[in-house]
Amino acid sequence: MNLNKKYALFLGCVAPARYPGIESATREVCKTLGIDLVELEGAGCCPAPGVIKSFDQDTWLAIAARNLALAEKQGADILTICNGCFGSLFDAAHILHEDPERLRAVNKILREVGMEYSGDVKVRHFAELFYNEVTPETIKAKTKTPLDLKVAVHYGCHFLKPSNIKELDDPERPKILDELVEATGATNLFYRDKQMCCGAGGGVRSGNPELATKFTEEKLKNIKAAGADYIIDVCPFCHLQFDRTQKDVKGYDIPVIHLSQLLGLAFGVPASKLGLDLQEIPANF
Repeated sequence: MNLNKKYALFLGCVAPARYPGIESATREVCKTLGIDLVELEGAGCCPAPGVIKSFDQDTWLAIAARNLALAEKQGADILTICNGCFGSLFDAAHILHEDPERLRAVNKILREVGMEYSGDVKVRHFAELFYNEVTPETIKAKTKTPLDLKVAVHYGCHFLKPSNIKELDDPERPKILDELVEATGATNLFYRDKQMCCGAGGGVRSGNPELATKFTEEKLKNIKAAGADYIIDVCPFCHLQFDRTQKDVKGYDIPVIHLSQLLGLAFGVPASKLGLDLQEIPANF
């Protein structure tokens, strides 16, 4: 494993506010895998890619750059546990690394709060770090309790796209999450429209909740038809959308498990540290 470096854990907004078990699970799993996490003290919103970035790119870039500068001050790359945070911070890091003019403009703003950014911090999503640096083979070797579960994997929108700069996987036929899940012993089920959005992203959950619910219901219908007992995601916002929507629509009671929580179960982390019971649809183990 090529893990001889520090990662600043970027928690985002939804996990600490709504699903603290995701944070706890991530810390436990990283400890098991020997990944050195440092606190990103003073971090702000990523900021959400479907909101601020849509209205004012300069403001979005400056806010994101402040988070990158905090990590740089600690000599660490950023590790995200959320697709939206990953999308926003990865895009900002890419722009500031490739465009000296925009980096100069951002630093002019950052200097007003006594900060500066060089443009060299890398942003990693925990799932791709686990896949590319840890590897599914190591996940399998670390698994103490092979999971006899039938699951449906949800990738979400911002994990792999834009694929031309992330270059993590085929965005139409990805395998990263499937192979990580299968390494735990879980049965990974194919279902219709697997790459479809959860319904919440881009401000849809707030701006048009009825449309967001329709998207989510369609995914839930397809997941249920495939026979899955659990939904596996890698994004707290997708997690929230699947979990909370099932409270409002009839006919579904499929617990949602963040990949870090699933790995925690496989590694033998006590369920009490994973927060799986602190959801609208609890996952009891």
